[in-house]
Amino acid sequence: MSKVIIKSFEELEKLTGQDIGVSEYHEFTQEQINLFADATIDHQWIHVDKEKAKNESPFGDTIAHGYLTLSILPHLWNQIVDVQNLKLQVNYGIEKLKFNAPVIVNSKVRLHAKVNEVKNLRGVTKAAIGIKLEIEGQKKSAYEGEIVFLYHFNN
Repeated sequence: MSKVIIKSFEELEKLTGQDIGVSEYHEFTQEQINLFADATIDHQWIHVDKEKAKNESPFGDTIAHGYLTLSILPHLWNQIVDVQNLKLQVNYGIEKLKFNAPVIVNSKVRLHAKVNEVKNLRGVTKAAIGIKLEIEGQKKSAYEGEIVFLYHFNN
């Protein structure tokens, strides 16, 4: 899979309205879910107690934290694009996010991305990227929404 290379505001702006790619699949293991639970102090049983989840959860197993699935967005985005000639990149926001389906442990997900809007804010590039986190073998996505990055390109 080849990445889309972006070196300037103008190159990114030309991609507006385009579907620009899909990342590789990422598998959420119980180990990763447990580490995230430790890092965020969110040890709700639906995430970390496999036995209880198998017996009492409507999902039949543990599920990844919704915020864990969000936290890998930059990693998956960087599999789709290679933004070069940067001084700085900032995660600016998440818009219109809706969780659609749980990500059950050992499920594989991938990011599908589209450039929705690109603006020049006094020399800083604001990019709104349409996102969908697809779950392998499932019709419903884990979530859909829009992430916003600020890119400070070198002149």
